[in-house]
Amino acid sequence: MPHSLSSEGTLEEDSVLTDAPPAIPTASDVEDKGDPGSSPGAAKDHVRAAVKLEDMFDDEEDEEFPSSGVTDGAAQSSPPLTGPPQIALSANHSDSETMLAFYQRLFPFRYLFQWLNHSMKPSTDFGHREFAFTLQNDAYLRYQSFPTSDLLRKDILRLNPSRFEIGPVYTANPRDRKTLRKSTAFRPLAKELVFDIDLTDYDEIRTCCDKANICHKCWSFITMAIKVIDVALRDDFGFEHIMWVYSGRRGAHAWISDKRARNMDDQRRKAVAGYLEVIKGGAQSGKKVNVKRPLHPHVARSLEILKEHFQQDILERQDPWARPEKAERLLELLPDKALNDALRKKWDAVPGRPSVSKWADIDALAKAGVSKNLDRKALLEAKQDIVLEYTYPRLDVEVSKKQIHLLKSPFVVHPGTGRVCVPIDTRRADRFDPLGVPTVTELLAEIDSWDTEDKKPKPEDAKKLQDYEKTSLKPYVDYFRIHVGSLLKAEQSVKREREDEDPMEF
Repeated sequence: MPHSLSSEGTLEEDSVLTDAPPAIPTASDVEDKGDPGSSPGAAKDHVRAAVKLEDMFDDEEDEEFPSSGVTDGAAQSSPPLTGPPQIALSANHSDSETMLAFYQRLFPFRYLFQWLNHSMKPSTDFGHREFAFTLQNDAYLRYQSFPTSDLLRKDILRLNPSRFEIGPVYTANPRDRKTLRKSTAFRPLAKELVFDIDLTDYDEIRTCCDKANICHKCWSFITMAIKVIDVALRDDFGFEHIMWVYSGRRGAHAWISDKRARNMDDQRRKAVAGYLEVIKGGAQSGKKVNVKRPLHPHVARSLEILKEHFQQDILERQDPWARPEKAERLLELLPDKALNDALRKKWDAVPGRPSVSKWADIDALAKAGVSKNLDRKALLEAKQDIVLEYTYPRLDVEVSKKQIHLLKSPFVVHPGTGRVCVPIDTRRADRFDPLGVPTVTELLAEIDSWDTEDKKPKPEDAKKLQDYEKTSLKPYVDYFRIHVGSLLKAEQSVKREREDEDPMEF
């Protein structure tokens, strides 16, 4: 059967969630894209909930991940269905029918709720969270909020956005912001610490692609960035709940969900971003790396991680100094004029000399004594800085500095490529293939293929699979589920410790 839209059922896992009519967005909620200006907020008590970890994930079928069987009845807030829409494999990955089928059958709303709510029971961590929708007509709907995952799902099925973004938790419900007497009563309270890495920031050093284009060669820049930033966040700051997400085309986002990270004000976020920022200056600036000696432990560790990548991914695959004007850039970063002149003369005599050889020429000519006044320590430091300039992560630090910054949700579909924004398993970062990430049309076709095969007789006790389990999206959803379970377990431990340490005194 073609991948029709499943009818609504009862959401057993979220049966503890209180239901309420979804708020209807007003015209005043439709705003231009951009970050709102607000001051960072102070702490506020959140709703507590004690739930056993083994009860967090119920594998029984629910309306979020329907099986292909049609159930009786439909939720009132769901879009009216006139019949199963036929979506061909060649369908546009961003058309409304394709997106509606994706949201209804594949998007992991329940795990998204648990991830953002930090508990099984609804709290202001989710209820006061801002969501922003980009609709099919490119209208941008901001300050949306939902008490439960069920209501978020119902509104997304009603509005059918091409994508949506996640903002901070506010001191009040974002939908009520205009009813508050004082504007200062509405301010950001908490949000995950986030980082954004985009391959367009590498255009001056990558030779294989530019702009929105990517290939396996230049994706190695993202792999390097993930390795360096992830270990720094864990080892230097002690964060544990870090999830990297593919942006759907040419980059990756890091979401840090530790409570300490979520509660950081803008000054602390700026400090963390500054700690991790080594590459400074635009494409037209001069030397971009100016680190102090002796090297900070983070920088020294990063160099060790990046050395192997520099040899293989930069010198061999990117060949960054093959062209004469690019080779001049390399010479600008070396400290000795006599050495530079000797290198230039040698390279001019052998046009097309590869970057691997040019890099080796630096040490060879230095040892040959072409410069009588060569400072070998300065040369070593210059070479270290060059390695960093061509390998170290190029962060969009503005994304990390403010709580109010909105960031694309995991598991949405990139409208340009049709690829799903899936988590990246950092343990296998080298094996992640951005060009192999499934598109929405491929996933829906996989459901059709499975259902065609599934019509064969099976034992009565055979497990009924949810639709995502029939597709190549399954390992990514499973990874997300495990990540969320670890976060919820840590949140419960913190709550128990706080309750044990602060008994009531009389």
